[in-house]
Amino acid sequence: MITLYGFGKVHRQVCGLTRDLRAAWALEESGLPYQVRGLDHFAGELDSEEFVRISPFHQVPILEDDGFVVAESGAILLYLAEKSGKLMPSDAQGRARVTQWCFAALATIEPPLFQKVMLGDKPGPDYLPGWISRVLQGTERQLEGRDWICCDQFTVADVLLTTVLREIRKTDLLSDYPRLSGYLARCQARPAWQRALSKHAERLGVPLEELR
Repeated sequence: MITLYGFGKVHRQVCGLTRDLRAAWALEESGLPYQVRGLDHFAGELDSEEFVRISPFHQVPILEDDGFVVAESGAILLYLAEKSGKLMPSDAQGRARVTQWCFAALATIEPPLFQKVMLGDKPGPDYLPGWISRVLQGTERQLEGRDWICCDQFTVADVLLTTVLREIRKTDLLSDYPRLSGYLARCQARPAWQRALSKHAERLGVPLEELR
């Protein structure tokens, strides 16, 4: 049985955005049986000796599969795709495209968006608007004529990119990007995402509508 270590209690403002949701969504898409072990952030459970043995950076998600431990959300998703035979093309070039866009979502697209969200209404550095425009414009171009970000099928790259874009869903940053807006809505309409989000809300004791 797969165990996903995620949040059981966490600051309310990050509910619906925590990275364990990425793994839970991929698990729901894959059909693999799993259980969630929720950790209480406020009680210091991420700093416990037991957890630090499998998570050297004191962070979730962590996935344990019969004693085999995987950390980092991107690596967890790639492992689940490999294990399940889903969410990943079977050909080498298709797998390379998916891996490329997994890295792009986490290393290229997320950093400026996360920085903007963390700033809130505060003015940020002069370079930030141009940085955000560059990554959003590039992703918008990639979606021309596509339903999914890099393949004909929904993949783990779409899971990662959607959860990154959700960080700015309550801002106006996507207003000039119709393909990205449509893509985000399309991905979040998937039943597996709805199940993952519903279970997340129930576990954290937060109304589901608050997280949409």
